[in-house]
Amino acid sequence: MKAPRSRGSQFYLIQLLAVLVGLGMVVVGPWRTGVAVVGAAFIVGAVARTVVPVSHTGMLRVRGKAFDIVWMTLLGVSLVVLSLVIPDQPG
Repeated sequence: MKAPRSRGSQFYLIQLLAVLVGLGMVVVGPWRTGVAVVGAAFIVGAVARTVVPVSHTGMLRVRGKAFDIVWMTLLGVSLVVLSLVIPDQPG
């Protein structure tokens, strides 16, 4: 299997892998850490969308650049904050 040629596609696959790892952590047990990992993956994706030139965005480009950056940042920050503010539940 060949690696993706565009830098954006490489970032996209790294982001996808990080989301899968985070979701796996949610399933296995440390859900706060897993949700924070998923959120961090979206924040890194937003930074990558900001930095990578349009000619190399590949699969990282979904809609317009501004929409992608705002949406991924909002989602990432929301998930990280969610993982921090939900109180512990008595078990």
